[in-house]
Amino acid sequence: MTSDSRPVMNDAPGVAVTPWSLGIPGSDAEIAAIHRSRMRLAIERARHSRLLAPRVSGINIDKLDDPEEWRKVPVLTKEELRKLPTDQFYSNFCIAPASTCAEYWRSGGSTGKPLFYPRSPEDMKYMLGVAFRRIWPCIGATQGDVLHTAFPLGIHPVGQLTPRSAQMEGIATLWAGAGTTTPTNIQIELIRELKPTIFAAMPSYALHIANAAEAQGIDLAQSTVKKLLVSAEPLTDAKRAKLERVWGAKVYNSFGMTEGAMTSVERDGVGRMIAWTDLFYLEVLDPSSGKPVAEGEQGALVMTPLWSNTITPFLRWYTGDIVSMHRQKRSDDPWSIFPVLDHALRTEGFFKVRGININHGDLEDFMFTQAAVTDFRAEAVTNAGIDALRLLIEVKRGPDLAAVAKDITERVKSKFELTPTVEVLETGTLAREFEKSVKAPRFVDRRNEA
Repeated sequence: MTSDSRPVMNDAPGVAVTPWSLGIPGSDAEIAAIHRSRMRLAIERARHSRLLAPRVSGINIDKLDDPEEWRKVPVLTKEELRKLPTDQFYSNFCIAPASTCAEYWRSGGSTGKPLFYPRSPEDMKYMLGVAFRRIWPCIGATQGDVLHTAFPLGIHPVGQLTPRSAQMEGIATLWAGAGTTTPTNIQIELIRELKPTIFAAMPSYALHIANAAEAQGIDLAQSTVKKLLVSAEPLTDAKRAKLERVWGAKVYNSFGMTEGAMTSVERDGVGRMIAWTDLFYLEVLDPSSGKPVAEGEQGALVMTPLWSNTITPFLRWYTGDIVSMHRQKRSDDPWSIFPVLDHALRTEGFFKVRGININHGDLEDFMFTQAAVTDFRAEAVTNAGIDALRLLIEVKRGPDLAAVAKDITERVKSKFELTPTVEVLETGTLAREFEKSVKAPRFVDRRNEA
């Protein structure tokens, strides 16, 4: 131990750094070559999937340099996979048996029965060994850093892969998990005693810890934490500013999906996320026409994994995330080869609240099957810096309103794995508000509102 009681871990001599499976491309031509070979392989693997084979049977793999040929492949949506019973997902979509799997990743959505995506050792070389691992050099982390990770340590992959990838870089890690794994007051104590330099969590939980510390008279801005890595939730400018103020640390945003891996991370010195276009073929499309938008314009993100499709051959996966993407000005920074990806903090057809995707259609179907509910509106909101789901409902006359609100709260929590705030409105309130709009705003994201 050193004089400041900080454990000497990853800055000690002899810490092994795992060799990389794939380096940073040196040119646009190198990325284009990766696209040519790996997009062809993606089509070939999709032809082994009973679900995808008919969709790609007419694709000429010798003409994939032509964007029009590639766009003949239909986009694959969450709704299509949700329709498959679990056994059919593995038999009709996947292209290799369970015996080839190294681990399973839980699908990001919470509606219906979740799917568990099998990942092979070959997949993990790139999903863990490159996509997640790139976080650390991208944000300027080194072997002298200590990571305290407070992402949930359950079956969602981000909580496991974040510290595992850090260890590959020789960074010491503390796997605290979220508050359900390690109580918040203990996490605060660990931050003070183990003196981590990087704290990784969902933005909401990072704010919660800071609020809890302040209530104890502890100023985390005076802690050793200098970098905050956040993911799995939209990060507004207001939330970023508050996080940096209460932690006294630089915030680095990141974005990924279970169907791929970590896809984009904020670059140290750039202040915006950059996307791994050598690991994934990324398209930004007009949600209405399905055609590409101009560079820098907003559209729906479509993703094809190029190196991690040996079991799950995701092809033109429609993520629903609204993003824009444009090239960086090339510089001496090797990371400038990758484009900037800006997330619009909204999605097409679902809310992402505290890392959980709530599909609008599924929530609407669920709410309208509740006998006591006559109308509703769902809102993604921020309460004291914490993302939350608020349900505004109208109910039939007669029932105990408090009992109805409690029942809906419990049912939504059971179905969607998220506890909402339920408010009962006077009958006719929503109808009057809906009448003011061309389209009834039944789903509203208020997290960007002042």
